[in-house]
Amino acid sequence: GSSSPQGLPLLSYALIFPSRSLAQVGTMSPAIALAFLPLVVTLLVRYRHYFRLLVRTVLLRSLRDCLSGLRMEERAFSYVLTHALPGDPGHILTTLDHWSSHCEYLSHMGPAKGQILMRLVEEKAPASALELGTYCGYSTLLIARALPPGGRLLTVERDPRTAAVAEKLIRLAGFDEHTVELIVGRSEEVIPRLRTQYQLSRADLVLLAHRPRCYLRDLQLLEGHALLPAGATVLADHVLFPGAPRFLQYAKSCGRYRCRLHHTGLPDFPAIKDGIAQLTYAGPG
Repeated sequence: GSSSPQGLPLLSYALIFPSRSLAQVGTMSPAIALAFLPLVVTLLVRYRHYFRLLVRTVLLRSLRDCLSGLRMEERAFSYVLTHALPGDPGHILTTLDHWSSHCEYLSHMGPAKGQILMRLVEEKAPASALELGTYCGYSTLLIARALPPGGRLLTVERDPRTAAVAEKLIRLAGFDEHTVELIVGRSEEVIPRLRTQYQLSRADLVLLAHRPRCYLRDLQLLEGHALLPAGATVLADHVLFPGAPRFLQYAKSCGRYRCRLHHTGLPDFPAIKDGIAQLTYAGPG
């Protein structure tokens, strides 16, 4: 039979066709069920980290959303308000990490990737930076606190409700709109307006952290609107999990980028391998 990209055919089938799966189980003989038991156990053991991730990011989160009437990002911000020090980005980031590890999994960048991001921002010292995918504002704070004096960050989030949480977190950390400006909108619609509407003539550093399937499209939009100067750094999160193969293939084969991959794991799930791609733009060539 067919299998999912993650190698979980039984789980995928059960999730997509739950009523059919339950009906089949009801008519399945004990002998057939026992024959499948070793396979099920093997899958559970081999992919246990993915099952835990599925439970924490989908099942438990959906249940808590229904019970609280709030999104997980809104619950996380309430926790930050009562436990973090206003005006201290580092303490706010640590508080979010604690929330993600001990309360609800945040699906954020996390401290390991965060150290890589901050080191690269400090090393490149961009006068202007662009982030696609603000989410809760975690990586936004990492970039903002590592900017050189006078540096500016534009961050783009497509979901208005998530953007509202991120906006409050950014201001709580002490960054004003001159340093960090949050734009609500779809990246493919915002990028063509960056120069005229937001006075961004060049992005010395770009973080792609929204949807991996959109990375290639948005990178080409940045190229097409001449927003990447020669020597610009483009960072892309989640290029191994869930993965951005077309983006990586383009970056390696088009001849306009020098590529490096920083290998990491997911926060709280180090066995699930991921990475941050670092691209250095050589120019339109």
